[in-house]
Amino acid sequence: MLREPEARDRVVFIELLASPDVHTYLGGPRPRDQLERELPEAPGRWPGSFVVDLDGEMIGQILLRRATEHLRPAAVGKADLGYLFLPRAWGFGYATESCAAALDWFDGVLPSEPVVLTTQTANLGSMRLAAKLGFTEVERFRAWDAEQWLGLRSPLPPSD
Repeated sequence: MLREPEARDRVVFIELLASPDVHTYLGGPRPRDQLERELPEAPGRWPGSFVVDLDGEMIGQILLRRATEHLRPAAVGKADLGYLFLPRAWGFGYATESCAAALDWFDGVLPSEPVVLTTQTANLGSMRLAAKLGFTEVERFRAWDAEQWLGLRSPLPPSD
């Protein structure tokens, strides 16, 4: 289930952001003590930010936000899909199901908007997920000492 972030999710947000496993391809984890000081009571409360809830517990986060600054000009101004999941939730299809649901929501709100996704090519799970969700490669580039992949999901055609 996707839902709005709540104050009870703060502990899991800290766990996600401080996890070396979660941030293997994202530039490394943030220091837990810094997160404890800086994260608001209910982190991530804005349109397009969803908590992935499994049986009443947060297992991840989906983000759909406008790419105002990006390493690649092809992404600027488009919606950018991001996601984080706790390692214990990996391998069960939750990311595919949750990202697809968030994209369905987005298509209902802004049906003519394309969506971009960026990941390291070494992140094979994210590369597979991008393909499952219908993203096609726009370009590859180097950043943070690694090859990055930028994919685009075209907007839905208008319904008759």
